[in-house]
Amino acid sequence: MSEIPVAPPDPVPAQAPESATAAHDQSGQPGESPGPASSRARLTGAVLVQAITQGSSAVITILAIFLALVVGGVLIVFSDPVVTRAWGSLFTHPGYALAQTWDAVSFAYSQMFEGAILNPSTVSAAFHGGSVAAIFYPLSSTCAQATPLILTGLSVAIAFRAGLFNIGAAGQWVGGAVVATWLGFGVSLPPVIHVIVCVLGAFVGGAVIGGFVGLLKARTGAHEVIVTIMLNYVMYDLLSYLLSHPSMLQQPHQTSQIAPFIANDANLAHVGGPPPQVGIGFLIAVAAAVGVAWLLSRTTTGFQFRTVGASPSAARTAGINVERSWILVMLLAGGLAGLSAAAVVQGTNTQLTFNSYGTYGPDGITVALLGRAKPISVVLAGLLFGALHVGGTYVEAATLGQVPADIVQVLEGLIVLFVAAPALIRAVFRLRTTAGTGMEAVAKGWNG
Repeated sequence: MSEIPVAPPDPVPAQAPESATAAHDQSGQPGESPGPASSRARLTGAVLVQAITQGSSAVITILAIFLALVVGGVLIVFSDPVVTRAWGSLFTHPGYALAQTWDAVSFAYSQMFEGAILNPSTVSAAFHGGSVAAIFYPLSSTCAQATPLILTGLSVAIAFRAGLFNIGAAGQWVGGAVVATWLGFGVSLPPVIHVIVCVLGAFVGGAVIGGFVGLLKARTGAHEVIVTIMLNYVMYDLLSYLLSHPSMLQQPHQTSQIAPFIANDANLAHVGGPPPQVGIGFLIAVAAAVGVAWLLSRTTTGFQFRTVGASPSAARTAGINVERSWILVMLLAGGLAGLSAAAVVQGTNTQLTFNSYGTYGPDGITVALLGRAKPISVVLAGLLFGALHVGGTYVEAATLGQVPADIVQVLEGLIVLFVAAPALIRAVFRLRTTAGTGMEAVAKGWNG
């Protein structure tokens, strides 16, 4: 009897190139692979060329910053009467017009760099008996300015990842500031414990406001955008009321809206001297970013946040309690905004006033958008905006007001505008079109 032929086993498919199997999940968070068999892309020349020509998220962001600087340079030229007069003689003296243009733009941006990053004169002075600490002063000021922006940016970003648009970071900031200030001057505790209690109190104060938003959405379906906007006004008025009564938060024998100084043992320590030197608050901001990144990428709760952000109905089908996720993520978002308040009232400004909340809330939204709602990218975006704030003030002083500090706000707006419009960047720099731009996932949270 002849043997029955047996078909040979199927050949093992060849492994796909690593560059084609890079781990990226729907949320765009690096390091979150869709399955255990996925592998990271190897950083090769071909991969870099492909990322540049196709316009990856990082390339789009870099090109957006470059294009914003170009447009900002044009605005600097138009704001300088010397340059505009030189351009009036462009056809007779073209070299002079171009030279004046280059001098104006390069001087403004170089002064911005020296004020925010490094001033070469301090380096040379250090070799001739000058202060070594002066070398790091610009970076210290940048980090100090970036600290509250990073924390409010994280507040907005973590809500984004769960499908919520947190417009209320400003109101949550006020909630944290009120609690931190009261604990700072109204409670007597040992030095180290006093600082910790104030920081935790700021987190709780912001978390209560944020959690109330999440609770309303979970129980009544109220849209978080409307609720947070209205709560901002409520918290502004509450702060005004508290700072107008000596029995509340107003400093005794004062007529202006200002709170007492918090105790010295409740201040966050600074490195190398008083404000605006960078302090412990910056370390808190970096630790918070690392914690949020770990939460989103390595925990079950983070997976539930991302799943709810991708599709609440699919999350319910998978057995995830969507309402619980909304409440929890808004608690965390509010707490992060409260930590931003602690970094200000316990660090750079130890006295709460009605204007202390500044623009940290709106700036947090732009930082989160520029960072594409990724914690580590939010830190970089916060540092960029902090550098622009410090550099803008420095360049205004260096040019005697010729280049106003408001140019910084223009640059920030242009950067976010270009990052949010990747199709425009692709058209300007003639990049190849890809299926996804990476920005759509950020604004995916407008579920009602």
